[in-house]
Amino acid sequence: MLPAGLSPASALDTVAGVGLQERALFQERVDYTLTNQSGADFSGQALANTSFAGVVGRQANFHGADLHGSILTQGAFAGADFSGADLSDALMDRGDFSGVDFRGAVLRGAIASGGSFAGADVTDADFSDALLDRSDQKQLCRNAEGTNPITGVDTRLSLDCG
Repeated sequence: MLPAGLSPASALDTVAGVGLQERALFQERVDYTLTNQSGADFSGQALANTSFAGVVGRQANFHGADLHGSILTQGAFAGADFSGADLSDALMDRGDFSGVDFRGAVLRGAIASGGSFAGADVTDADFSDALLDRSDQKQLCRNAEGTNPITGVDTRLSLDCG
């Protein structure tokens, strides 16, 4: 049931802000959109479906965090620690992930086109069904090795290194 005075069309209208569906999705979640989180410690936290869009998160610690379905679009996460994190189905497009530690991370179905992964460590990471630019995929394949401890998937196979 919609709040009084709210039509179904206006409930989904995102022109003036976030519609009710989006509010429900992020209910009881902190929205970090466009904030500076450099050096912040999010290790081990339950952050599924949280928005980190446009965040400056250099050197931030996301070790072992649940970021399933999170939005990291246009974020600057250079040197951050995402080791052991669940980034499955995350939106990571146009983000800076240079020098990031993705060791043991799960990035199944992540969308990360237009990003930068220069110098990222993807040992034991699972990129199954992730959308990456061909240049990033080739670059990551140069040093990809290991098997993801959570999914049991070979990193090179998940990146389709051939």
